[in-house]
Amino acid sequence: MKQLLRLDRYLSETGIGTRSEIKIWIRKGLVALNGGVVKSPETKVNPDTDEVTVNGSPIRLEALEYYMLNKPAGVVSATEDCREKTVLDLITQPKRKDLFPVGRLDKDTEGLLLITNDGPLAHSLLSPKKHVDKVYYARIDGLVTEQEIRRFEEGLVVDSGLTALPARLEILKTNADTGTSEIRLTIHEGKFHQVKRMFEAVDRKVTYLKRLSMGPLVLDEILRPGEFRKLTESEISALQHVTAEKEQTKEEHEKGDFHERKKTSF
Repeated sequence: MKQLLRLDRYLSETGIGTRSEIKIWIRKGLVALNGGVVKSPETKVNPDTDEVTVNGSPIRLEALEYYMLNKPAGVVSATEDCREKTVLDLITQPKRKDLFPVGRLDKDTEGLLLITNDGPLAHSLLSPKKHVDKVYYARIDGLVTEQEIRRFEEGLVVDSGLTALPARLEILKTNADTGTSEIRLTIHEGKFHQVKRMFEAVDRKVTYLKRLSMGPLVLDEILRPGEFRKLTESEISALQHVTAEKEQTKEEHEKGDFHERKKTSF
């Protein structure tokens, strides 16, 4: 049976208002449960079967929500910050209170950021063991060459705290006159400042960074920086499929290793 929620908590988690605002609406008789006005914030609600309205408008608590955000520079990838504007501040329509960004983009980094409250999916997308591609576009101060491509492919020793998994580096454009490059980089991790640290390790500097995709989820270029939209059902299914597929591949690989070891142990 679905856990019953207090009426004020149910409405609060939809993001329609603060807990104190909601209690005032309830006591004023603006909230109805299954067609009947209720004036007690403690009234129990079954999120699966009960219908709640506020001033005549139905309010539905979605169990899981998924948003694509085109993160602009200047906001932090956090759920809250006492000094800085956060990515959750940009999700302005009514929403659940338990949303969070899947991974972090640096304050000055732009591009795709998934906002959700689906913890297991977020964990799978971020786990290096799942090898979910994260694709970035970057402008680089310095000429990127085939040598850097090979070093990235081999698994770059970034510093004492990070040896990056093998990554795919593509050179899109170089300009010998300005000594700059444009690249596309595909990685499978999301370590702190990882892309910038990787280029610093080869004596290059990232001057602009934008995430283009995460697994099958590709940034909708119609979205201007700071804009967002809900994911489609097909996009959600694709994310769930790729993480399940990666898990299945991992299990098959481990099973194959076990049988191989078993055969060679006799």
